[in-house]
Amino acid sequence: MTTAMVYGEFAAREAHEVSPAYERLSVAVSRSPGLLARLDALPEPKRQPNLLYAAVRFLGGPVAEPGEFLAFTAANWPAIEAEMRTRATQTNEIGRCALLLPVLAALPQPLALLEIGASAGLNLFPDRYSYRYGDHRLGRSGPVLDCDLTGHQPPAALPEVVWRAGLDLNPLDITDPADARWLESLIWPEHEHRRERLRAAARVASADPPLLVRGDLVDDLPALARRAPRDATLVIFHTSVLYQVPAPRRESFLRLVREMPAHLISIENPTVIRYAGLPNPPDETLHNIMALDGRPLAWCRPHGQGLSWFAA
Repeated sequence: MTTAMVYGEFAAREAHEVSPAYERLSVAVSRSPGLLARLDALPEPKRQPNLLYAAVRFLGGPVAEPGEFLAFTAANWPAIEAEMRTRATQTNEIGRCALLLPVLAALPQPLALLEIGASAGLNLFPDRYSYRYGDHRLGRSGPVLDCDLTGHQPPAALPEVVWRAGLDLNPLDITDPADARWLESLIWPEHEHRRERLRAAARVASADPPLLVRGDLVDDLPALARRAPRDATLVIFHTSVLYQVPAPRRESFLRLVREMPAHLISIENPTVIRYAGLPNPPDETLHNIMALDGRPLAWCRPHGQGLSWFAA
């Protein structure tokens, strides 16, 4: 798929009716030979829309009007390129905890959580947030995460988490102003509620920082997993991470986890981890697949706003 097609699809399937600003920008980028040429000089994983837009916002650039955006990228490309080459889309969207919760609550308690691609570790606190699945409310503290859940009963209780750790090539420190600003830059312009949730989650994580380890998802996972308490159910999970991992390394990771005494929850695009016989997604917008130990369970929206359960 060409870079122009990537941005065109992002406009149509991800940003449409979710972020008018990013929809406009993506259409403009898909029609800009100059910017497309600059993007094509980057490694393929570094050409993605979210990374470009976050880098521009991190540098104080405009993202509301396509003409101003294209002018800013042309005038400031060396600085933008430097940010895109050194940073990653470590969104740390805590809304995804609402997707994980029905699975986590159903596993044998207590839990030891180990997140792959943990960023600043904000998704390691599903037991300290509150949730709203339609009329069903769960939890009494932290930010409230709304999720449209169909095909499954909402969880009756929060999970009991006794250990939490994250593995990331470049873990972020939520107490560092630059890292916190990068995480805010990754949130789409119109999504003020997500910015408020991020700040609330940052307060939770800052009060009791999780164990965050810099390392590789294959080479360094076994050693970190061995640090989990033996009397807890070890749950390894990742959300919208493996698309940034080369396919051979991705397969090595999945083989490794299958051999470990742990459960694996994955939330990834169905082009990243492929499953046979999937039902059609609920609509034409972008949906990921949530799976437990390789068994697909549900379609889910990227920011945790919807979960459509189809597994028996």
